[in-house]
Amino acid sequence: MTGKKRRGALDPHSVLVVGLGRFGTAVATTLTEQDWDVQGVDQSLDLVQKWSARFTNVVQADSSDVEALRQIGAGDFERAVVAIGSNLEASILTTANLADLGVPSIWAKAMTKQHARILRRIGAHHVVLPEREMGARIGRLLVGSLADYYELESGFGIGRMSCGAKFDDQTLSELNLRGKYGVTVVAVKHPGGAFEDARPETRIGRGDQLVITGSTERLQQFSGRA
Repeated sequence: MTGKKRRGALDPHSVLVVGLGRFGTAVATTLTEQDWDVQGVDQSLDLVQKWSARFTNVVQADSSDVEALRQIGAGDFERAVVAIGSNLEASILTTANLADLGVPSIWAKAMTKQHARILRRIGAHHVVLPEREMGARIGRLLVGSLADYYELESGFGIGRMSCGAKFDDQTLSELNLRGKYGVTVVAVKHPGGAFEDARPETRIGRGDQLVITGSTERLQQFSGRA
């Protein structure tokens, strides 16, 4: 076992990340940058040694063995991320083991829809398909004028776009975008400024950045018209 000692049991700012490949280390790095304690776990000694100085604690263990997870205190975490890549058996067994240990919030990476379905059935509370979701996101961006897009759930998302001349120098109340286009502006960023909460009296101008929510179809239609 290498690295600093992690915080106490059930610390809300501690996360267990199992699998230190590209996905797992990206998650762990982002959490570390936000001052969260991360305990990394991987079966590869090379990866454990590589990341031991980066994260709070890094251990070598076979996560498909529930006793190995119990020994490293996996059941003491409120949140765990199963970031194992192509080894489906290890992914499934690890998720099942964490569920058996009573981890309240388990996030798991899936490679296929079938894999995702299994992970949910055996105890994963949140399942992500990174490649599929990124592909869908890029596809949404290509067909409209959105600069960024995230699907919050099937058929509904949030996007960012630049305000064009059509809506220049008008308030959100005057524009009535929800009534006319079925989208809602939640934040506005004027050139050189920071994002601010959108209000009915907020006046937008050409070049402003808008954060908008709505159905995927409505967002695409609106971004193409604005």
